[in-house]
Amino acid sequence: MRNFWYVRIFESVVRSLADRGHQIHLLIGHDPDPTGQWTPSAEALVASSPNITMAFANRSIDDRWLDLRLMLRLGSDYVRFVQPDYASAPILRDRARDRVPAVVRTLADYEGPGHVVLRPLLKKGLRAAERAVPPSPDLEAAVLAYRPDVTLVTPLIDLGSYQHDVVRVSRSRGIPTGVCIGSWDHLSSKALIREQPDEVFVWNGTQKHEAVTMHGVRPDRVTITGAQCFDQWFDRKPTLSYDEFARKVGLDPSRPFLLYVCSALFEGSPNEAQFVLKWVAALRESGDAGLRTAGILIRPHPKRSFEWDGIDLTQLENVVLWPRRGTAPNDPASKADYFDSLFHSSSVTGLNTSALIEGGIVGRAVHTLLMPQFQTCQEGTLHFHYLLDAGLLRTARALPEHVAQLAVTLAAADPSQHQNRAFVEAFVRPNGLEVKATDTFVQAVERLASLSPQPLEDPMWAPVVRAVLSPVADRTSGTFVESVGRKRRYRDKAVESAARNAALHTQRAIEKARIAEERRVRAEAETRERAERVARHHQTKLLRKADKQREKDQRLTQRRREKQRHAFRATLAKYYRRLIHSSSGS
Repeated sequence: MRNFWYVRIFESVVRSLADRGHQIHLLIGHDPDPTGQWTPSAEALVASSPNITMAFANRSIDDRWLDLRLMLRLGSDYVRFVQPDYASAPILRDRARDRVPAVVRTLADYEGPGHVVLRPLLKKGLRAAERAVPPSPDLEAAVLAYRPDVTLVTPLIDLGSYQHDVVRVSRSRGIPTGVCIGSWDHLSSKALIREQPDEVFVWNGTQKHEAVTMHGVRPDRVTITGAQCFDQWFDRKPTLSYDEFARKVGLDPSRPFLLYVCSALFEGSPNEAQFVLKWVAALRESGDAGLRTAGILIRPHPKRSFEWDGIDLTQLENVVLWPRRGTAPNDPASKADYFDSLFHSSSVTGLNTSALIEGGIVGRAVHTLLMPQFQTCQEGTLHFHYLLDAGLLRTARALPEHVAQLAVTLAAADPSQHQNRAFVEAFVRPNGLEVKATDTFVQAVERLASLSPQPLEDPMWAPVVRAVLSPVADRTSGTFVESVGRKRRYRDKAVESAARNAALHTQRAIEKARIAEERRVRAEAETRERAERVARHHQTKLLRKADKQREKDQRLTQRRREKQRHAFRATLAKYYRRLIHSSSGS
């Protein structure tokens, strides 16, 4: 998978395969979640079963062929859009043109004498060069490390896609390989399928025709499964009643509401939020009383919700932007909320988005305006015509006409279910309305696993062309892939910084060791000095104590001697008195 967005597209298939006992390893591109909204879905999917694991595909910044490989692929993709088939879709050519190497762009844009011959030669030359360039070693290692029985790739058809290497590596090892078309516009508005897979899984006969005529896939290698990503909207029941849902989003539950679904328009397209405000004003100024008071629920597109920053709808009665930040339906709660928005609406209006298809599945009238400012995003694309030609859309080329159509739709007592049955049967579930596309898809994958295709071998001329291109790869390395060149510069600066930091760290370590040694010596000296002071102090105390004891003993001895002298004198005095008394008595 290119990124986590495709988890939503193929979630039902992955879960079903896991439930049937298969081991599924998701190899996710190097930019897994550009919007930041799909990571929880991927993590929840992996956590749902021990049979599902996940890893990330990295591109080495030291791959010397990386820049040239991308240049060749972008060149081949651009050559596709300068063909007459895309004369009515200049936006596709301009989008591809911005990323093409200058020399290829100059040759492809050449309109002078001989251009009819030059373009096919340019196409073949680019394809041959691309075929000779070796695949990404990191992707090759990632695929071979897992040793799959089947390799499935989606979407593959991004401009300059690295996923061609995954197909090439798998086919070169004889691994059955399938390409899973993720959306209704992928085959007509994106890049070409170069390495022919063993199977291409498409929604319907229209996409099969595109795969065969535009991409050169053999008809027997194309399997029509239906649109598995829409299975979740069939036979689903709302979680809230109309009144509960209306109160939840802030609409008047006593009035029906119209749903406007915003689109992921091409970069540089007019601001859709400003157009929606004009659309709301036209409804409120309508001569139809129902439209003037009907609720209006606007769902911003997750990729362009920034257009609504600073827009305050609180002054518009019964008009709500929900959810405010354009949350994608990527978990049970948001999916239930999204389905309730479709189910409880009286009609669905939008410019060019898959939500129009989902509105048709739920059975609501689907409206669109073919406005000049959005021509490149609508009639300027091939896939939009599939909705037009299949009769899903109720179109208008001016606001008054569109408002009148909405008034008719709103006047219907109850939006009839399956009023888009023919479209849904042909475009979404061509194998039958009751047949889940997920089941058909899973069965087709299991059949693919039973194949034993011959390993794809490099042409005999490939080594020669590779040798010729080797110096070109060296000269272009680090010059075209801006992000990789930036990573290389960051890596080189990081190495230099690490070396400086290591030297500084060593120097600081030596200085710290010197300071620590000085502190240790100083501390030992202080300790010895302190011990000597303590010893001297203790000795002094002992001497003082001995002196005091000696003085005390001397005083005691003196007192004892005085007592003895006193006693002796008293005895002498006693005998003297006795003697005197005896003398006087005689």
